Amino acid sequence: MYNPVMNSDVAARLLQINHEFYNRFGDSFSATRQRLQPGAKKVLSLIQADESVVDLGCGNGLFLRELLRRGHKAALLGVDFSLPLLREADSIPGVDFWEMDLVALSSQTHQLNMASGRWAAVTMFATLHHIPSREIRLGILKGVEKLLKPGGRFYLSNWQFLNSDKLKARIQPWDRVGLSNEDVEKGDFLLDWRSGGTGLRYAHQFSEEELLGLAEQVQMKVEASFLSDGENGRLGLYQVWRRAQVTC
Repeated sequence: MYNPVMNSDVAARLLQINHEFYNRFGDSFSATRQRLQPGAKKVLSLIQADESVVDLGCGNGLFLRELLRRGHKAALLGVDFSLPLLREADSIPGVDFWEMDLVALSSQTHQLNMASGRWAAVTMFATLHHIPSREIRLGILKGVEKLLKPGGRFYLSNWQFLNSDKLKARIQPWDRVGLSNEDVEKGDFLLDWRSGGTGLRYAHQFSEEELLGLAEQVQMKVEASFLSDGENGRLGLYQVWRRAQVTC
């Protein structure tokens, strides 16, 4: 049995678990993220040099660094809540970085939008799956829609850890954090971390159908979907969403 609508206190607890993880293990996590995944490289090829890009959950800024290396000419902005990761990202010249919790995104879009207007592209790699509660995810995705120009594209990836026996072995019982299956939503998992110490992270396994439903609820269209990354090429589910051309 799972909870179809997550209690706000449970959602806050799961967010706290991930905040504590990325603030404690930010440096060791960054050390494991020093090259782009194949799926992210494919997204690089889809973004034009004159398209402005905001990367939500930018981590150590690796994706934006690679855009610059390829000669990107438009505005670039990275957003993350983890100070250890942002400290590394901030060493990239030519890119602005902001500390911000994406849970507040929908109310902060006016601050993130450029003086010249909205963004041509929004990216969010390996981030949405760390956001608990369908309600909170929808709030963030509504914020993404507000950031995009009409016709702008949203590029996202989500971890498919259930496609790996090795990663499935890291799934932990909810009672380790004082919760149960009845407290969380279907697809929610607690996984351990074993580099630079031991820790716990919350993650959600999305299906293509679930993401399609979220896109429809924020009035965006899923243009493409593909699996990539990992030894089996199936550890990341990538999608491209497009904002409607005409603003209602």
